[in-house]
Amino acid sequence: MAKYLVRRFAFLLLSLVLASIALFVLLRIIPGDPANALLSVGATPEQIAAAQHEVGSDLPLIVQFLNWVRDLSTFQFGESIISSYPVGPEITSRLSLTVPLTLIAFVVAVAIALPLGFIAAFKAKTWYGTLLNGFSQLGIAIPVFWVGVIFIYIFALKFMILPSGGVPPEGWANIPGTLKYLLLPIATIALVMSSSLTRYVRSATLDVLGSDYLRTARSMGSTFTQAMTRHGLRNAAAPVISIIGIELATTFVGAVVVESVFALPGLGSLLVRSIAQHDYPVIQGVLFVSTFAVLMIGFLADLIQRIVDPRLISSSAGDLR
Repeated sequence: MAKYLVRRFAFLLLSLVLASIALFVLLRIIPGDPANALLSVGATPEQIAAAQHEVGSDLPLIVQFLNWVRDLSTFQFGESIISSYPVGPEITSRLSLTVPLTLIAFVVAVAIALPLGFIAAFKAKTWYGTLLNGFSQLGIAIPVFWVGVIFIYIFALKFMILPSGGVPPEGWANIPGTLKYLLLPIATIALVMSSSLTRYVRSATLDVLGSDYLRTARSMGSTFTQAMTRHGLRNAAAPVISIIGIELATTFVGAVVVESVFALPGLGSLLVRSIAQHDYPVIQGVLFVSTFAVLMIGFLADLIQRIVDPRLISSSAGDLR
């Protein structure tokens, strides 16, 4: 296990290095200059040169990259071109909304998907088992922003029982008020995520129900509950944990859509605004933090998966060599 952790952690660090290089290169390939954010229409060559010098876009690419690495090492991510404030504290303040939103929706989705997935597998030949399977298929096909718009229309505009977006001015100092504003975004994410997870839980459970080891355990005198507890749950959990990690990472990255629909001042809205303003330091910082979060979620999901099923450690050892 220790050797696997070392190899996996080294792979995580390598992925972060490659991600930082990719972010830097891709933003420089895109047409345009970050200095344009400081210029008005009809700027003179002297003004353009001054703006480029101010934002550092006139420096050689290798110097710009080294500056980017220096900013990464301090966790400040440079200064915003528009506001001249450090990017790091701005991202931290936005994460205080995006992270709770993602985690609460994730917990709700898992709490819904696990029992529904088990029921859909155990009662696959019944009408309600078929109905649950159809629900999971429908949820995958529905865009998350469309669900958010429907929820706003029903609960905010038609019945006026919940706010349509935003957060209270005092933020998390008013926890009940903030949670009330986040109910619709949480329900939107949880509905779409739980429908997808229900499908995977159903599939993993069906694989276990049709397995030879479960039939063998039953033939040796174990009850169905005993056989599932001793043999089925662990085998079903390994693939589900992997999918849950992917879903959590997807939910975090997809927060940009949900936050835009509900006008939430989170990481996603910061990214949208920065792209519109060509604020490169903020864009780089948000994308790097998002990439880091996705990689960490994948790392933790792999670790938990191998704790649940230690056989995966030996099978993956050759993959990481």
